[in-house]
Amino acid sequence: MKLYIQLAWRNIWRNKRRTIITGASIFFGVVFSTVMTSMQEGSYAQYIKTIVNSYSGHLQVHKAGYTDDKVINNSLEYTPEIQTEIQKIDKITTIAPRLESYALASSSDLTKGVMVLGISPSLEDKITSLSKKMTSGKYLTNGDDGVIIGSSLAKYMQLETGDTLVLLGQGYHGISAAGKFIVKGIIKQPSPELDRTVVYMDVNQCQNFLSAENLVSSIVIMADNNDDVDQIKKQLTSVLGKGFEIKDWKEINRILLTQIESDRASGVIIKGILYLIIAFGIFSTAMMMTLERKKEFGVLIAVGMKKFKLSFMLLAETILIGFLGCLTGIMASLPIVWYYLYNPIRFEGQAAETMTQMGFEPVMSFSIEPSIFYTQAIVILIISLLIGLYPIAHIRKLKISKALRS
Repeated sequence: MKLYIQLAWRNIWRNKRRTIITGASIFFGVVFSTVMTSMQEGSYAQYIKTIVNSYSGHLQVHKAGYTDDKVINNSLEYTPEIQTEIQKIDKITTIAPRLESYALASSSDLTKGVMVLGISPSLEDKITSLSKKMTSGKYLTNGDDGVIIGSSLAKYMQLETGDTLVLLGQGYHGISAAGKFIVKGIIKQPSPELDRTVVYMDVNQCQNFLSAENLVSSIVIMADNNDDVDQIKKQLTSVLGKGFEIKDWKEINRILLTQIESDRASGVIIKGILYLIIAFGIFSTAMMMTLERKKEFGVLIAVGMKKFKLSFMLLAETILIGFLGCLTGIMASLPIVWYYLYNPIRFEGQAAETMTQMGFEPVMSFSIEPSIFYTQAIVILIISLLIGLYPIAHIRKLKISKALRS
């Protein structure tokens, strides 16, 4: 077999110009496909990271039925036993309780409907990095009796740090909830929706405000890696039982996931057209190498070479050309992807403003996941194998007498 591969390698260089042209078409196709895929997957990873780290977390635990009816009466009791069971699961980095409700915020003669979000300040900061988004005042401490609000909400309500915010709402089982809270800090959220609607307070203070002692709406969980989420979800389902529902970030952010899948499908179509062009280039080379060497094949078969060995040699020639173009393409794309991995493309102007309003950093990130590169090799190998069927079929039908007279 080694001998036939060596012969195939020598044969493809008998016509260097044709081999180089074919290899170049594969080379540029692989470079374009790799860079485009890296840009796509990097952008998706950036969007997912932004969503996960801005609010949803990797997983959320709720009381069964909470997703269908998100009211405070469907809150769950956050006991030490539940916390201990969750902490036993490997690859979980952070567990943070949240208590969510809605209230009417008032300041002077201004009012606005807001979402009241009770958090554990130290744990929440590990997930959403709220302390790094502060524009004025101080971040909450555990047990704090003040609140922090978004910059858009502060502007609308004409509030500054040290001012008083009045909240009126409905607590657990319809109990009236009313309180005055000092604005300890103002935060700039990347998401405009959160920036103009959310009021953060310590979870214990929120429980007192809503008369919901030891109750939380959700338990937010962060994992070591996004790839561990499915495994952790299975373990949580097994440990917590039927009284709970576990939602991962995909279920919580279905709209984002749908957009990603739609965009990925359009990328597949573009790459499909690209590989179709590459396939025609390889096929034309394979056809020319086969048709112009009829007499050579006839002589080889006449002196005793088996047809299947000759077919294998021709198949090896096709694969070697594909492998050569693919390998050089991957090697050339690596430094490009590596550079943009650490120097992402930054948007400016209206594009940057639009992305910022949507809550995303205005940059085009790249990914260096191994699958981006070896997928190209697999696709080229499949194309080469399929095209390699042509010379095999030609050899099987070859008549020695006709071949020797060609």
